[in-house]
Amino acid sequence: MAREGERNRQARGRETRGREMRGLETRDREARSRETVREPAGAAPRRRKRKSANYLKQGGILAAASILVRIIGLLYRIPVTRIIGDDGNNFYSAAFEVYTIMLLISSYSIPLAVAKQMSARNALGEYRNAHRVFRGALFFSFLVGLVLSAVTFLGAGFFTSILRTPESTFALRILAPAILILSVMGVFRGFFQGQNTMMPTAASQLAEQVINAIVSIGAAYLFVNMGTEIDAILGTTTASHAYGAGGSTLGTTAGALAALLFLLFVYGATRGGYMRRMRKDKSRHRESSSEILRVLVLTIIPVILSTAIYNVSGILDQIVYKALTPGLGMSPEDISASWGIFTGKFKTLTNVPIAIANALVSSTVPVLAMYMAERNYKETRRKIQTSTRFTMILAFPCAVGIGVLASPILYLLYGDTNPLSAGMLYAGAVSIVLYSLSTLSNGILQGINRMRTPVTHAAVALVLHLAALYVMLAKFDLGIYAVIHANSLFALLMCLLNGFAIRRYIGFRQEFVRTFLIPLICSAVMGGVVYGLYFVLDLLLPFADASVLARTVATGLKLFPVIGIGAFVYFVLLLLLRGVTRKELLEFPKGAALLRVARRLRLM
Repeated sequence: MAREGERNRQARGRETRGREMRGLETRDREARSRETVREPAGAAPRRRKRKSANYLKQGGILAAASILVRIIGLLYRIPVTRIIGDDGNNFYSAAFEVYTIMLLISSYSIPLAVAKQMSARNALGEYRNAHRVFRGALFFSFLVGLVLSAVTFLGAGFFTSILRTPESTFALRILAPAILILSVMGVFRGFFQGQNTMMPTAASQLAEQVINAIVSIGAAYLFVNMGTEIDAILGTTTASHAYGAGGSTLGTTAGALAALLFLLFVYGATRGGYMRRMRKDKSRHRESSSEILRVLVLTIIPVILSTAIYNVSGILDQIVYKALTPGLGMSPEDISASWGIFTGKFKTLTNVPIAIANALVSSTVPVLAMYMAERNYKETRRKIQTSTRFTMILAFPCAVGIGVLASPILYLLYGDTNPLSAGMLYAGAVSIVLYSLSTLSNGILQGINRMRTPVTHAAVALVLHLAALYVMLAKFDLGIYAVIHANSLFALLMCLLNGFAIRRYIGFRQEFVRTFLIPLICSAVMGGVVYGLYFVLDLLLPFADASVLARTVATGLKLFPVIGIGAFVYFVLLLLLRGVTRKELLEFPKGAALLRVARRLRLM
């Protein structure tokens, strides 16, 4: 009986302890449930994942806007080029080379730096510190922009004399105020990009370019007439071109001012939402103004240096080319015209597809910075893989298409039948792929906090680039083709050096077949189809003896259907060879529509 009573007491004790344990578990579950109401476990990472999952589409929005901006730029440069001529383009490009250097020092790296630093702090919930970054960058950019605007305006004569084009002084002085405007505007663009939204930046770019186009055409026409009158009075021949170049730069300043006013309006309309997030900021760490300035400077300077080397190469190319070619038997008129074709036509056309890579850098860097702040290296590598593949899928067909259709494109846009212009595009089409990849890889390194690495790589590539340029000019007498080949070499070296660095720092190796080989094969087949089709249409619709207008219209009627058929052929081949998966296609801009087309064609 005693043993049975003891067993009953033990059983009742176990039951009591069980009830206590169940009560504790219930209270624990209730506590966790209350915590879940306040902040679900993993909610912040999920929110960040949702924000970053759309980065390619945000990049696609900015890429589409950038391409549209480049197309508008291409279209308005057509009448401007016809108004000011190749000599005017030479003066315009010299002023723009100096302006670009000053601009990149003052503002080119600002959007990227602000977006990167704000995105990293927003990912950690430090909204007050993120806004301190914005305010510090605004003060910094205004001060630097003001100083460099003054230096550019007052030193315009000195800078243009170095480039052996003193006729560009007038154009450079008109560009000077745009440096201050764009410095401030860069901070606002970085602010919105740091919130993972590219719409304000994209819209401001469009507004800027539309105003730029309207003012540039009108001012170029008026200023050329003024210069022509001066030529008639003084007996000179360059005033009309110099004044025309100055008029065409007036649109840049007017467009920048319009874009800044638009961004100020958007910021004022959306500021309340960000202020509410700041009031909910529970983080304890508060960064001082000196800390913010130090971080900004350490982020901005490496980007400035790497970008400066990119742009300094253009100035050095011009100096070397114009210094060596007179000794090779070229007249000053031929030198000026060939450089005007290179900058006004070759660069303008090839820069349109490269805009895709520039846009992807703007959307990729903040996302990479966010994942690096979380130490999420797996997702970082996936973003690098996706953005690189997207860039190559678009860069390869653009390069092949521009190379194959160089002559009709030049005739349609500029009425240009000069074999030299088409030859430049044939020789330099590969640079589209190389510059797209090198630009993106620069941004990737900056996004994974390897800010100095692109600077070192750019310096090494620049030295080898200049050495190759000298040899090709002085020893092989390649003329303007030496500049084109040297630029392609520079971009190739950047691709290789950056690729090795990305692999070393984050253990990433880009997949080769679907990223490079399949797009190359599809583009080559597309190029053959496009070339053959245009050749057949040219035989069926000969307009050699017609008027210039009739030939231009006929060229367009042949060219546009050929481009459309070429794009369709490339898309079909890419799907047939499994160059893109269903998931990747959905991540592309308008991916759902592309997937529906693929399904109707029974390709996916």
